[in-house]
Amino acid sequence: MSPDQTHRRWSNLQKVLERSGPFCRPDFEPSPETLQFLLENCKVLVVGAGGLGCELLKNLVLMGFRQIHVIDMDTIELSNLNRQFLFRHKDIGSYKAEVAAKFINSRIPGCNIMPHNCEIQAKDESFYQQFHMVICGLDSIVARRWLNGMLHSLLVYENGELDKSSITPLIDGGTEAFKGNARVIYPGLSPCIECILDLYPPQVTYPLCTIANTPRLPEHCVEYVKVIQWPKENPFDCAIDGDDPQHINWIYEKSNERAAQFGIQGLTYRLVQGVVKNIIPAVASTNAVIAAACATEAFKLATNCNATLNNYMVLNNLDGVYTYTYEAERKEDCLTCSQVVREIEIKDPKYKLQDLIEFLCNQPDMQMKTPGLTACVDGKNKTLYMCTVKSIEERTRENLSKTLIELGLTNDSTINVADVTTPNIITLKLKFLRGDSAGAQ
Repeated sequence: MSPDQTHRRWSNLQKVLERSGPFCRPDFEPSPETLQFLLENCKVLVVGAGGLGCELLKNLVLMGFRQIHVIDMDTIELSNLNRQFLFRHKDIGSYKAEVAAKFINSRIPGCNIMPHNCEIQAKDESFYQQFHMVICGLDSIVARRWLNGMLHSLLVYENGELDKSSITPLIDGGTEAFKGNARVIYPGLSPCIECILDLYPPQVTYPLCTIANTPRLPEHCVEYVKVIQWPKENPFDCAIDGDDPQHINWIYEKSNERAAQFGIQGLTYRLVQGVVKNIIPAVASTNAVIAAACATEAFKLATNCNATLNNYMVLNNLDGVYTYTYEAERKEDCLTCSQVVREIEIKDPKYKLQDLIEFLCNQPDMQMKTPGLTACVDGKNKTLYMCTVKSIEERTRENLSKTLIELGLTNDSTINVADVTTPNIITLKLKFLRGDSAGAQ
């Protein structure tokens, strides 16, 4: 592209970045070097190449971002084509990140989109440290929480003071049908995803220890067949397809058997479909609006031309078009960003380990999925329970029915928790309330 063509292509951005205005930040300095940084140096990671991710990638490259990495573990399905416009029928079965990168690189001159066909947990700290910002277009709260934890683990503190050069801003967008939201997170400075976790709608998930050992609901039976029995028996030599009647029928029959074994009522074919598919509705127009908001925030972050969102924007297209912003606040004892050890109050001396695990999974501001617990007992590290490793789960299963006191835990004992929602170990401190602590000790 000739210099004249380049000048014409970015002339609108030059008007924004090379002169001041009434809405500019006080510390904004108009300069042609800002556009040059945007075009050549600013390195961005886009997480997710689905409905929101396709819109994000399109917006970013048309706004001047060229050094972009995109990470997504999913492959393209037929149902994606109605809204994920970077894909075609011939792409079905191919990796989303790879196809999206190839499409944009061939369409937009000068773009260098680098795909990563894997889950975000497959990348280490050094991978995430290379980016100026991360933009999240995920449909999974668990993945969001993990990414939030990773970016907070990159922070460097010197004598208790945060080194601001270690901050990697996170722009998070989310949509569900006609509703959406966007937010800007400065790890260590602004409220993180965990700070307002209790604002999310309740997630229909069940602790693995419950569905494996003490199922009480028909949903527990379906989850057991889906998570444990299907991988073990592999009835159709493939992954579960929620749209395949044979797959649903097999899960329904096996779930009925397990429900009968534990005397559980209320299991229906429709319930099985709902648990297996766990469908999140998607609307293209909502994706477009939220992606536009996220891309605008990315531009403001990269150029410093305007103040970023402070700090949460909500969109509701259900009855007309309604949007507003508000400032969420940091939580003083946030598990991720507060640097404070959370205290768990124990009122009952008969409180069992399984009760504690269910508390960690059901507490609105924790919502853990598969917590593994270890503690220091009598000066030795002891694994209390871990469901993610079969051999360890079998050895520690008996601990679920024991009280915390029987396991050797006392007042002020600390428990280390590992969970899929975070790459970091979470430390909790037990507080036996007065009257019970004597029995604990």
